[in-house]
Amino acid sequence: MLGEGPGVVFDLGSGGGLPALPAALAEPGWTWVLVESQLRRADQLASATRRLVLQDRVTVMHARAEEVGRDPKYRGTADAVTARAFGPPAVVAECAAPLLRVGGRLLVSEPPEADERWPEAGLGLVGLSPAVARSVSGYAFVEVTQAEPCPRGYPRRPRVSEKSPLF
Repeated sequence: MLGEGPGVVFDLGSGGGLPALPAALAEPGWTWVLVESQLRRADQLASATRRLVLQDRVTVMHARAEEVGRDPKYRGTADAVTARAFGPPAVVAECAAPLLRVGGRLLVSEPPEADERWPEAGLGLVGLSPAVARSVSGYAFVEVTQAEPCPRGYPRRPRVSEKSPLF
């Protein structure tokens, strides 16, 4: 799914660890950063990471995705960002784009034919290319590539993207 490693993948709203933990087991060349805003879930993810002996290449961050995307330490460092049930497409795009390096990919669990929920003009605001609907082994997702660096104004402060979405 991710291609040749090694690389860095951020998983937004990791929740129970899907798809990040199974993907981390399947893709040993990749380093994962699981971003979870709820403390209880972040603690559970950290515990699962230790039980699966993945702590050398999986980091759990108790933080909001907007805060991580504004941090110069993480901005433009991801080869890929994954999201499953994180939020509507506009929120996912705004939170993921700042993390991606140019050429990095955003992979979002979506139903088949969902690429129309990802308008080209809206994606372009954060430097993302047009979305492409894909399916691998029955798993449907949308893939979007970071075409140019995300403008410095993104992501906006927490919850602003929800109240005033890009598209």
